[in-house]
Amino acid sequence: MNFGEKLYRLRKGKGLSQEALADMLNVSRQAVSRWESDLSYPETDKIIALSEIYGVTVDSLLKNGEPSYDGQNTVSEPYWISRGMYYHYKSKKTLFGLPLVHVSIGRGAKRAKGIVAIGNIATGGIAIGFVSCGVLSFGLLGTGMIGFGVLSIGLLLALGAISIGTFSIGAVSLGIFTLGAVAIGRYSIGALAVATRIAIGNHAYGHVAVGKVAEGVRTFIDSSPMGYNFLDVSREDVRRAIMEEFPDIKNWIVKLMTASLR
Repeated sequence: MNFGEKLYRLRKGKGLSQEALADMLNVSRQAVSRWESDLSYPETDKIIALSEIYGVTVDSLLKNGEPSYDGQNTVSEPYWISRGMYYHYKSKKTLFGLPLVHVSIGRGAKRAKGIVAIGNIATGGIAIGFVSCGVLSFGLLGTGMIGFGVLSIGLLLALGAISIGTFSIGAVSLGIFTLGAVAIGRYSIGALAVATRIAIGNHAYGHVAVGKVAEGVRTFIDSSPMGYNFLDVSREDVRRAIMEEFPDIKNWIVKLMTASLR
């Protein structure tokens, strides 16, 4: 029995499709097909991974003849490939064509895609990974409807060191409503606040600007001591100015932007 035929029989014996095995090994389905057709040969780390998935010795996998099982009780999922430091799990239950849970963690660009996805690169309803994309995402780079991360991008809400979103909170935040050390948006609150409409902060630059240093069409200068911000600024005066400058503005936006004032 040659190598390709052996791989084919072992895969069938585990009830795995080429796509499923490829996903477990983080390779393309075409790569698995080429191995089983003896058109190419897997790399050493993939051979080790195959031996652990199938529960056979590496030696018997490489040599002609029937494979020798190593006596361990192995299953296709979940599994942990210790030599490659790679953990993989994919639930059999699916929703909208995606596994309910998919975990793929290890060295390299290990990808997970599911309703709940956990991986180096994760995509799903809830995504957790170094790079994540989902309705709710957590990661060094988190993107989605709601994103949390060092760099966070959220269609609705973003929280991170650098955040970009409709509602954005971060050391540096960009969006419609922004809160941060440096906040840039339509409505901004921060140590440095820059806004096209309302800016509130120590240094504020906007159409309506409130701060110790403020520049805009309507400005309110706070001269109170540091640590006692906005003691010299009247909330009602700021509200009145906002309504005069932007008569179409929603009342909840006015309340949100003036909540820090007295």
